[in-house]
Amino acid sequence: MLDYQRKSKTKAGDGDYSSRRKFVVSFMMACMAVLVLKAVDLQVLNKDFLKEQGDKKHVDDVSVSAYRGMIKDRNGEPLAISTPVQSIWVNPREHHLAEISFIEKLKKHKQPDEQIAEELKNYRSADRKHISQMEKVLELPQGKVAKLFNSDPTRQFAYVVRRISPGDAEKVKNLNLPGVNFDREFKRFYPAGAVSAHIVGFTDLNDIGQEGMEKGYEALLKGIPGKKRVIRDGKRQIIDDVENIKEPVSGGTLELSIDQRIQYLAYRELQSAVEAHKAKSGTLVVLDAKNGEILAAVNQPSFNPNVREDLKENLYRNRAFTEVFEPGSTVKPFVVAAALDGGYVRPNDIFYTHGIFEIGRHQVKDVHNYGALDLTHVLKKSSNIAVSQMALKMPPKYLWNLYHQLGFGTASNAGFPKEASGILTDYRKWQDFDRAILSFGYGLNASAVQLARAYTALADDGMLHSVSLLKREEDPDAHRVFSAKTAQSVRTMMESVIMKDGTAYEARVDGYTVAGKTGTVKKAGRGGYSSNKYFAVFAGLAPARDPRLIITVMIDEPSAGEYYGGLVSAPVFSKVMAGALRILGIAPDQQSTMPLLLTRNDS
Repeated sequence: MLDYQRKSKTKAGDGDYSSRRKFVVSFMMACMAVLVLKAVDLQVLNKDFLKEQGDKKHVDDVSVSAYRGMIKDRNGEPLAISTPVQSIWVNPREHHLAEISFIEKLKKHKQPDEQIAEELKNYRSADRKHISQMEKVLELPQGKVAKLFNSDPTRQFAYVVRRISPGDAEKVKNLNLPGVNFDREFKRFYPAGAVSAHIVGFTDLNDIGQEGMEKGYEALLKGIPGKKRVIRDGKRQIIDDVENIKEPVSGGTLELSIDQRIQYLAYRELQSAVEAHKAKSGTLVVLDAKNGEILAAVNQPSFNPNVREDLKENLYRNRAFTEVFEPGSTVKPFVVAAALDGGYVRPNDIFYTHGIFEIGRHQVKDVHNYGALDLTHVLKKSSNIAVSQMALKMPPKYLWNLYHQLGFGTASNAGFPKEASGILTDYRKWQDFDRAILSFGYGLNASAVQLARAYTALADDGMLHSVSLLKREEDPDAHRVFSAKTAQSVRTMMESVIMKDGTAYEARVDGYTVAGKTGTVKKAGRGGYSSNKYFAVFAGLAPARDPRLIITVMIDEPSAGEYYGGLVSAPVFSKVMAGALRILGIAPDQQSTMPLLLTRNDS
């Protein structure tokens, strides 16, 4: 009985499992059938759906622009910064295919030919309207975008505009024009505008430095682009970020030695002088006398690097570094110092000048007959005859070596691209007359930066400094050219130049001792030296007892009447030096000569 019951239960269980098995198998076969039917529908019967979805979205790798490094002045004030902007480009092929796709959709729905023609007409009318709106937003000539779309249907890339504001880009994006694409880029902006344009330079549309420090330090400033994977829609617009493949690396920050406060002051005063004297151009350099840092370097005429349409080379060329001129009498203090250091003259020597000095078939002349002059009055009256007599006492190699040590004939290597070297001829080719004119600044040439650098040898007690456009605490390349005693003696002599009966009374700075030297240089041309074209030059330092700043000023072809360095360039020196000393908080070293202004409450 028990065995029968067990057998009966086993048979009944077998029947239950068999039914379940049949149900599961039937369900799975039904699901497979549904999937097969769906696949047939999508792949065979309705394959356009998948094609359309594939056209709408696809994965792409795109470049991510890197932020270009900032340029700052010594106090952290921005001189060049990058801001995110948009660039717009078109894909004519994509625009053409969008119209073809529209026609195919109309035909797919089997609409009458008349209705298809009408729909196509409306499509093209709307397209033209949106293109016209795009041109208005971007302030482009009418028909420019349409021409890009219609020029070559197979073309896949053409820029419309570069680096526009995100707001304008958004207006264009809202037009939903097929074939119009957007890229994120950076636009360079220069907050100081024309004031520091010649130093900073500018970049091109591809954000590559073209002039100035932008070009000289391209490797530091440029970033490294990144890469990311994105999903684009059928219009090639990015609709989603998938992943970052490589993060962009921002460019480095460049900190200049320039003090923007002094730079602005120098720019303003030089511009005023060039305009007042109706000059061709002008340049001015301010150096730190203790370490050779360039605190300001300005030129006229200037330009605005933020607006560069029709920009010509003569406007953006930095004359302070790249153009040279004969420095004239501004080199006379070096000749006096060299003669003293070499023992070729003694401090109490007297030089006899009588208006004309014969050297072979040539003559050296002074403006006036100064008679007997001691060393101080040689500089005070700027006697060509006296310094010529000194130069002829020195061997040619000795005089050449002096100029060479001071940096004439070699680039100053301040860090600016394409610095001029100037000309210093081989001493073995010199005749006596060559030595004579070299002593008062003819027969060699230099840039304003080179001349300012040479003056560091007098300002820092005989130590010549290298010059730098980058901020630094010390000059690792300083070396001795003159003895400290000689440099100090010559500085004292140069103070007499600023006296009332000297050649540069207009260079005085109230409350400070000033030492300097004028230069009024005839310009050389193809037919020799001009009789009415001059370089008006002044180089000086202050406070003279312990110099902190050196300034050189050169104004090219003043034509409003005055042309002497003491009348044209010295006043510019005075105004810039006075302001710069106060900006830097350098204490006066003598009593002010300015009259006191009394108020009503003063007794």
